[in-house]
Amino acid sequence: MKKISILGSTGSIGTQALDIAKGNSDYKIVGLTANKNIELLEKQITEFSPKIVAVVDEDQALILKKRLHGNDVNIVSGIEGLVEVATYDSADIVLNSVVGMVGLLPTLEAIKAKKTIALANKETLVTAGEIVMNLAREKNVSILPVDSEHSAIFQCLKSGKKNEVSKLILTASGGPFRGLSKNDLEKVTLKDALNHPNWSMGKKITIDSATLMNKGLEVIEAKWLFDIDINKIDVLVHPQSIVHSMVEFIDGSVIAQLGIHDMRIPIQYALNYPDRKENILEKLDLANIGQLNFEKPDNKTFPALSLAIQAMKEKGTMAAVLNGANESAVQLFLEGKIKFIDIARMVEKVMSLHHNIKNPTLEDVLEVDKWARRMVLEQLN
Repeated sequence: MKKISILGSTGSIGTQALDIAKGNSDYKIVGLTANKNIELLEKQITEFSPKIVAVVDEDQALILKKRLHGNDVNIVSGIEGLVEVATYDSADIVLNSVVGMVGLLPTLEAIKAKKTIALANKETLVTAGEIVMNLAREKNVSILPVDSEHSAIFQCLKSGKKNEVSKLILTASGGPFRGLSKNDLEKVTLKDALNHPNWSMGKKITIDSATLMNKGLEVIEAKWLFDIDINKIDVLVHPQSIVHSMVEFIDGSVIAQLGIHDMRIPIQYALNYPDRKENILEKLDLANIGQLNFEKPDNKTFPALSLAIQAMKEKGTMAAVLNGANESAVQLFLEGKIKFIDIARMVEKVMSLHHNIKNPTLEDVLEVDKWARRMVLEQLN
């Protein structure tokens, strides 16, 4: 039995992970966390009986404590609560599926506690990849990718040796605005941006998918996860989202991982690694799909991908600035305060103002994250 703590259990990845664990004796859920959705969290506590639960919003944590008075679950709160769940003694695996920079510190503390990390929080490696991976090597901790693209690459890399890899090829759906012009993007609405053609995800990641920033963040993640030069990572737009990513080897062989677009497949793979387990999910029917298409991304219309690659090439704190500025700008768009096309413009502006710190400490990363968010808000004035 694998004992699992899930950070972000009320979000898209978290709920799907619990769907996998439901009624399955291979898993025991020992810890859960949520931001403030205590209604769903309470149902999860009733069903899975975790030993410890964290609610980031301290007011909501107090309400949940009153509701569950007499229940033996330990309810904690804030970032400190996230860390408590991430480092909980009996947990073997920590699935980090929270959204945003808030996921970084719990990941680092879980590594120090020598937990296996199933990572679905992009910001951990985007903002502090070198710090995180060095610590994981020092503590001999495995970081297993949960994102479908990185899970695909992780599986494909087993077909050869590291020195036989020519390049990694990340696939992108292209989002809801594939094929539109910059003029078209000036007019798109929040509802349009949240209408992803293939995947059902949280709002923030759905907007990132529409701008192609999500793919840029995944390029940065791939560089750190697989210890590969940024120039050996390519992106292809693949609207069907069936080929989840590929690896090209030096002999010209290209190994791809295919599957339906259902996140429960890579989640289950990470939780069961190194074994595979049977499931009752729909199987891929290529004859029914008929064809698979690929094209190069339109970096002029969707500059976010290029900005992410630029940030990674500059190294240091630039990727943390990119991430912080993007999180802040996406939130403004979700609140109706800026246009869709302003997201990448704001990120680019903040990056141009940043004096890069080449060998940052964790404190440097956290400070520039705050700075980048302030710089985005200043652009509203």
